[in-house]
Amino acid sequence: MQKSRPTPPADHRTDTPPPARGRGRPRAFDREAALTQATRLFWSKGYEATSIADLTEAMGIASPSLYAAFGSKEALYVEAVNHYRKSYEGLVWGRFAAAGTAREAVMALLMDSAAALTGCRGDMPRGCMVTLSAVGSEGHAELGEVVRSARASAVDILTERLTRAVAEGEIPASVDLHALARFVQTVQAGMSILARDGAERAELEAVAEVAMLGWDARVGRRPPP
Repeated sequence: MQKSRPTPPADHRTDTPPPARGRGRPRAFDREAALTQATRLFWSKGYEATSIADLTEAMGIASPSLYAAFGSKEALYVEAVNHYRKSYEGLVWGRFAAAGTAREAVMALLMDSAAALTGCRGDMPRGCMVTLSAVGSEGHAELGEVVRSARASAVDILTERLTRAVAEGEIPASVDLHALARFVQTVQAGMSILARDGAERAELEAVAEVAMLGWDARVGRRPPP
């Protein structure tokens, strides 16, 4: 997972902020809590369908405070993507990082995704905010690049773990690691779409189990020590 923070895109001011009024009084709201609410709203509705009025209502602040704290709707979305990754991605990647083998890591990733994507790990919208984002196709190219970069990080993490598995003798050197990483990413992305459409955890866990049969057919399964 990328640790660097995406650079906010140039502000085109599609939602024009009010004129500056000097320094004024300090903000009287919890910025982190407001960002959490904005993240959940973007996660549920997407960028284009979320208006400034929607945001101010969910965040419990007036529009001048929103612009003073975050700059623009575009910049707020970038912060929301970062907040989402920092706050929620550990729910699906935590056991992956701690697993002893690549197979165990991928199985943990898919099973934990089945739980998190269906809201079984807490009160949160269904599906993955990053996977389901259509911001790039909605005419916001720079925001789309932020999301694409976030999605690409999953392949990087998977490929790094698979490369280690080759060095450890778990995966044959003849296996196309990029294709295998894409396979796992594609299964997880499909699970996200199904979760948004209402699929339950057990259904997605069944998908994960079938996916691991595909893993075994391609990679083989190292016998336990």
